Amino acid sequence: MMSHELIARYGILVVFLNVLGSSLGLPLPVLPTLITVGASTALAMNLASSTYLNFATILGSAVIGGVLGDLVWFQGGKRYGERTLHTVCKLSLSRETCVRKTERFFGRWGVRVLIVARFVPGLSLVAVPLCGAMAVRLRSFVLHDCVGVALWAFVGLAIGALFASQIDVVFVLISRLGWQALIVIATALMLYVLYRYCRRIMLAKALEKARISVAELHALLANNPRPILLDIRSAERRMLDPFVIPGAEFADEQKPRQIVERYGANRTLVIYCSCPNEVSAAWMAGRLRQAGVKLALPLTGGIDAWRLAGFDVEPIIAVSDAAISEEETKLFAH
Repeated sequence: MMSHELIARYGILVVFLNVLGSSLGLPLPVLPTLITVGASTALAMNLASSTYLNFATILGSAVIGGVLGDLVWFQGGKRYGERTLHTVCKLSLSRETCVRKTERFFGRWGVRVLIVARFVPGLSLVAVPLCGAMAVRLRSFVLHDCVGVALWAFVGLAIGALFASQIDVVFVLISRLGWQALIVIATALMLYVLYRYCRRIMLAKALEKARISVAELHALLANNPRPILLDIRSAERRMLDPFVIPGAEFADEQKPRQIVERYGANRTLVIYCSCPNEVSAAWMAGRLRQAGVKLALPLTGGIDAWRLAGFDVEPIIAVSDAAISEEETKLFAH
């Protein structure tokens, strides 16, 4: 078929550009492209003795494209740190949770997270600049990124090769339907994006119902008793921004019961993070209210809004060592 001839001629370039663009943050159908190219290559096995060489070349083009695109974000993270993380989250359909999720993965696995990052939606786009911001060595980054891109691209090509005949039937059907098939596919993609966008808006509206502004918090801190101020940023984020709102104590968002046991249910708890739309802080406030706390509020804008309002922050070293976990102490020592 003509499609196989086109893929044989331009497949390497198409794969390279798709993976490169995807690594830069463009919404390109990379995995479907890899599967299609893998299927076409498998169907051409009896016609070309260089099929395996072509397969290796296609895999190589995917790795080169992926690593080149990732190096842009890696250097951005290394140079601009947190600003780059906020930028890449704007490119994600799950920007409210992408940074927090990536920080958890990175805190557990370090640079090795790159090996599996492309298999988890949204993880790779944030993990790459996070590696730069966390001062991962360039050599280590390139090595792990190459392994991760190669493994991910190989899986896509292998799926195409294994189901080559079935995929070929699908493309024959699409070619017969012509523009109608393209319209159906485009409509499905648009509906998916619209669904994610509407879900994001609904989540933002739900979270706006119970929050506290930085001005209101500043006024409350002058009262007696003062509200309990909880900093739930990850250890990695605190390394990037080693300051806290005065009086804040570190807390683990995964342990609301321990927080209730420590501070009681009658104290006002204010939680802040450094994530889009304060989702982590709002989620924890909800968990604390479910656990019996009468008043738990996320801080609108987090520590960034506190700074923009002109209020003071203090270095993390001034916070009691008892509030820093053993894991965080190791990270800061590193």
